Amino acid sequence: MTFIGLGFITGLSLILAIGAQNIFVIEQGIKKQFVFLVCLICSCSDLLLIFLGIFLFEYFQTYFNNQIQVILNLLLIIFLLYFIYTKIREQKRKINLNINIITTSYRTVVLKTLGFTYLNPHVYSDTVFFLGNFSKNFNLLDKILFGIGASSSSFLFFFILGYASNYFSKFLNNEKVWRLINFFIILFMTGLIIYIVLDIFN
Repeated sequence: MTFIGLGFITGLSLILAIGAQNIFVIEQGIKKQFVFLVCLICSCSDLLLIFLGIFLFEYFQTYFNNQIQVILNLLLIIFLLYFIYTKIREQKRKINLNINIITTSYRTVVLKTLGFTYLNPHVYSDTVFFLGNFSKNFNLLDKILFGIGASSSSFLFFFILGYASNYFSKFLNNEKVWRLINFFIILFMTGLIIYIVLDIFN
């Protein structure tokens, strides 16, 4: 698998969830209000945070000794185990989008989009910490390719979600669909844990 492909799949696995941000994107898509702007803000924010994480870990890598590398890898494993745990819990949770069809102003939409993005602590753990930490041992070019792949998954996901909202609002309310999606995400994240454990003992 190429580093772009690895970044794409990893980024997509992190972003596939029914949270406030995704519901807001669906809502704007259904209302056909500022869809492009909302999708662009969400996607560009992910791109910014992904590369912030990658370059922060690249910069601080010179200060990493073997003990710090092991600690960071253990934190990654803890993060992934918690992520898998939340996905298992989602298997039992009922999905209800409750789309609120009310017209909103341009300013309100921009502020809400920025709020749902930058006031969400998960966005920092997923992009800055996880993706930056996971790619810390790649060479610089591979880190950039990994970041491009992860960012591409955000652009693809948000624009498809926004412009196909009428379809996805029904699709995402289906519990069987989410069980299947979560199953594959759990499988992929388990594979990442195995990869990190092997990296620790190499």
